[in-house]
Amino acid sequence: MNETKPVKQKILIVDDSEINRSILINILENEYEIIEAENGIEAVDILKKSLETISLVLLDIVMPEMDGFEVLSLMNNYGWIKEVPVIMISAENTNEFVERAYNFGVTDYINRPFDSFIVKRRVVNTVVLHAKQKKLIELVAEQIYEKEKNNNLMIDILSHIVEFRNGESGAHVLHIHSMSEILLKKLIQKTDKYNLTADDISLISVASSLHDIGKISIPESILNKPGKLTKEEFEIMKTHSMVGASMIEEVIFYKGEPLVKMAYEICRWHHERWDGRGYPDGLKGEEIPISAQIVSIADVYDALTSERVYKKAFTHETAMEMILNGECGSFNPLLLECLKEVADVIKMEIGAVKKPEIETPKSQMEMFNIAEHMLDKKDLFSNENRLKIIEYERDKNDFFASISDDIQFEIVSDPSMLTLSKRGVEKFGLNKLIMNPEKNEKIIEILGVENISEIKRMLYSTTVEEPIIRFEINIMFCGEPKKVRFVCKTLWTFDEFPKYTGAIGKVII
Repeated sequence: MNETKPVKQKILIVDDSEINRSILINILENEYEIIEAENGIEAVDILKKSLETISLVLLDIVMPEMDGFEVLSLMNNYGWIKEVPVIMISAENTNEFVERAYNFGVTDYINRPFDSFIVKRRVVNTVVLHAKQKKLIELVAEQIYEKEKNNNLMIDILSHIVEFRNGESGAHVLHIHSMSEILLKKLIQKTDKYNLTADDISLISVASSLHDIGKISIPESILNKPGKLTKEEFEIMKTHSMVGASMIEEVIFYKGEPLVKMAYEICRWHHERWDGRGYPDGLKGEEIPISAQIVSIADVYDALTSERVYKKAFTHETAMEMILNGECGSFNPLLLECLKEVADVIKMEIGAVKKPEIETPKSQMEMFNIAEHMLDKKDLFSNENRLKIIEYERDKNDFFASISDDIQFEIVSDPSMLTLSKRGVEKFGLNKLIMNPEKNEKIIEILGVENISEIKRMLYSTTVEEPIIRFEINIMFCGEPKKVRFVCKTLWTFDEFPKYTGAIGKVII
């Protein structure tokens, strides 16, 4: 019987010296499959195509075109440094170089000349340790996911009970969650005043589902009364905020949990108003926790744009006008600015037009079943299939680029880098990958210094909500001035705060 040989793990060796690469290959080729790159640009291209299959990068520092630190910067920019470990190999052994390498996230640092035993040992240790860490992260992530799923499920059940008694659709809870998240993300772009993190945004959005839990205690005759409430009935209705807070407070075993704290704040104070005319405590201005302020606006907006037993739904535009004009009580001026700036996003993602077919219990159950089915098919998310999908998308994009007269490009901000499509290389006579394009003589000759400055200004003036820019400029094409049209979309990361990382786009000649 023929035994299947174990698949060797792949190591990418990046060094401009063929002799150095050969030495490392001789040390490692029996245990590992070796991929070579003569410089940083070639290494980046290999990582783009084969990141999922590479177990380790051995990276030199001093190289032409793109040095080792520039490769590390790019790997950090794309998040690759978290996916594949890097061992720096260099004759440079000063503290400055070593410290800089570790600051970029390298796992280890090996000095030349090589000691074969040390190289083997450190490579084995790094590959094994990273594999174990990756497996541990996956296990923890699965546990966290299951815990969060169960938490969210219980919150959804409780909140839907309230919505059912209140004669409202379950979509109200989903809308409050989504709108709270949208407003919070805009708020942290505008100010760091509230010191909100990505975790805080998640907690507030989840806790918002419990904002009306206290309505369980309100008689249905008041909750679902088609006409205007009497003064006495309204006073009873107002008690739901205190009742909800008391219910949360009595969850003794989890009293110190951040989610419980957020839920308490939201339940108790989401009907407070900026001018102090809200209830139950008449808090004013910043006395109201930002979590309750956010949910307050979201709650009012969705109440206005939803049909109730006592009113028809208002349009998105009317609801926005009523809130901004102060017809629904006063709100934090900064949050009103955020609301105006994300109005189109809210209309698109939540919308004044409700979709009953999505909100029915039957359809929700069908969606749950589809989600569970997808999760059961874990092989769909295997590395092999992900690589096939990535390769398929790359082939498709390359094909469309090849049959189009448009010139496609990608800009990376750190390190500054421009990548052109094959058509761009042919038409402009430029390299496919250009480092520091704003200082490249050929780029300056084609675009001009003023156009380069204006393009940079436009790129940096975009936002996550409005990432697309379109403009026309005159360039030098084949030695003659020509008007061309640019279309760009800026790209962003979201580790804690949105960060501009570059752009993709095309030039239409």
